[in-house]
Amino acid sequence: MDESGGDGIRDRISSRGEGTLGDLAQLLVDNPWMNQALQVALGARERASQAGASAIRNLNLPTGNDMDRLARRLRAVSERLEEVEDQLDEVTRELAALRQEHEASRPGPSTRG
Repeated sequence: MDESGGDGIRDRISSRGEGTLGDLAQLLVDNPWMNQALQVALGARERASQAGASAIRNLNLPTGNDMDRLARRLRAVSERLEEVEDQLDEVTRELAALRQEHEASRPGPSTRG
């Protein structure tokens, strides 16, 4: 058997396997019991997640969502603080320039005899 014949068989088997898997998936999707089982499982997962979050809150511990929210707030505060620092640096430079101008415009020390 040559390679092209081997590839042809492999392609046919692969396409038949894909077709069979597609048919099986369609049967599972169309099956009302399977749909109900999936809905029950997803509902149970959601209830378990809510119960876990409630238990964590009852222990006065932060949940994952609480930590994410806190991290976002900290990033926002950090960004604002950086802006304030930049503005403070600019004001400091301007103040230094004004002092230099003021010192330059003052008359020198006078000597009284």
